Amino acid sequence: MSKMLTGRVAEDAVERWLVARGFRIVARNARIGRLELDVVARRGALFVVCEVRARRGTLVDPAYTFDAAKRERVRRGALSYWAEHGRGTQLRIDAAAVTFDASGAAQVRYYENVFCD
Repeated sequence: MSKMLTGRVAEDAVERWLVARGFRIVARNARIGRLELDVVARRGALFVVCEVRARRGTLVDPAYTFDAAKRERVRRGALSYWAEHGRGTQLRIDAAAVTFDASGAAQVRYYENVFCD
């Protein structure tokens, strides 16, 4: 499976995870200039931007791939998107690490409010 398809399948899994918890998906792969936000969702007054990382068949856990530069880009993009689209809401920036089991099913590990310093 290509890297692009793996990413898409991972984002689909995170979208289902959020919807199952009462969120409405606002956007996928939202562009803010050169930045991209993987999944944007809303539940009531909570506006969530989620960065999704996925790995297939590798020893590197996707949860360990959120380096400082990536966190800063996501934070900058999330704040910009929220300022334009999240009026009257509280912003939370989350992360999801997606791996795949032997059958190919996505396994989502979701981390809330991880990009705050």
